[in-house]
Amino acid sequence: MSEWDYDLFVIGAGSGGVRAARMAAAFGARVAVAEDRYMGGTCVNVGCVPKKLYVYASEYGRGFEDSRGFGWEPAVPQFQWSTLRDNKKQEIKRLNAIYDNLLNGVDAEVINGRASIIDAHTVVVNGTRYSAEKLLIATGGWPHVPEFPGSDLTLTSNEIFDLDEFPQRLAIVGGGYIAVEFAGIFNGLGSKVTQLYRGPLFLRGFDEDIREHAAHEIAASGVDLRFDTNVTSIERGSDGLVLTLTDGSQLEVDQVLYATGRKPHLEGLGLENTNVSLTAAGTVSVDNEFRTDEPSIFALGDVIGGMELTPVALAEGMSFARRQFQPQNTDVDYDFIATAVFCQPNIGTVGFTEDEARQEFGEITLYKSGFKPMRHTISGRDERSFMKLIVDTASERVVGVHMLGPDAGEIIQGIAIAMKAGATKSHFDATIGIHPTAAEEFVTMREPWTP
Repeated sequence: MSEWDYDLFVIGAGSGGVRAARMAAAFGARVAVAEDRYMGGTCVNVGCVPKKLYVYASEYGRGFEDSRGFGWEPAVPQFQWSTLRDNKKQEIKRLNAIYDNLLNGVDAEVINGRASIIDAHTVVVNGTRYSAEKLLIATGGWPHVPEFPGSDLTLTSNEIFDLDEFPQRLAIVGGGYIAVEFAGIFNGLGSKVTQLYRGPLFLRGFDEDIREHAAHEIAASGVDLRFDTNVTSIERGSDGLVLTLTDGSQLEVDQVLYATGRKPHLEGLGLENTNVSLTAAGTVSVDNEFRTDEPSIFALGDVIGGMELTPVALAEGMSFARRQFQPQNTDVDYDFIATAVFCQPNIGTVGFTEDEARQEFGEITLYKSGFKPMRHTISGRDERSFMKLIVDTASERVVGVHMLGPDAGEIIQGIAIAMKAGATKSHFDATIGIHPTAAEEFVTMREPWTP
């Protein structure tokens, strides 16, 4: 009989934790999962899923207007925030139940409560101790709001989906993909949106061309973009919240969303009772097997500071379970992982940015294309798409693909498969496109771009 209550105890029932728990249990391990908030973690509850549903909602308003050029004479209906909010809640409940069923189906025990580690093999949840041969930290990230006068008056992405009243005037502080996506959502739903970012251009880390084109298109859509601007204080005014900005001006709004980054959700976890160490960035330090400095404790997903993407956490959970309980040595390949930003228009990207490619390969060849989407030649909407290919000149391999435009995320997924397989520019050129589509532009760009 084992000296442990479980073979694996997982702390956190987000995407990575549930995948690891489910696969380990399927391989025969005795597994428990502790979760103190909601099944499915950030993605299902306050991240990817509700965000994408709200993106869909926000696109209808312009769609009604676009339809006039195609012969429709619509009476634009009134938007009801409560309907969207409450229908979203029902969908999330359905997904929460699915995650519960996934674990129940493999006899993994779900324990409701925040787990705290008391030694290398023991946790306590709601006053009860549990022991396990292996512990897995998969607690994800948590929104971070810096402290300043009035910071307690702000919202984060955890609360923004479920407001009682729709904000007619919304300030969004931040320049990452979360800030950019919510700016598009609330602008599309009818709010007057002001986005403030302390740097000269948002979406740091993305390709420079994509950042510049996105700024142009998002500003043209009606979002008031203010770069090199930050908030010094927030206070309640007679008709909302009053923001004092670094340039001395003031801005009055109904709500303020802070999307200024996320940090690992490690508070109260009890890491001080172990040899687990953190990196300089505050993430959990692990090796390529997701093992911490405490040999029996592992960590994966957003807490380890890699690419904060749900599919990455899922891949890490699968890799962990296979290594520890099958066993099968399967490393996660982090090269050429595609991602999307569901701003409006969408961004899809995979591989190296132009700056990264120059550092990695030296000589590169660029291909660029900008055009008005076919739909908007009749709709009348003044919006343009942008596409870019980056090629390693020596090998002719396509090492970066970036797109701004409708359905960019859907298009870039297929491109990522080709790049993962090592596709060269000649492979792209030899591929016959689907006409008329935006995606065919990727296989018809023939002339290298020159400044």
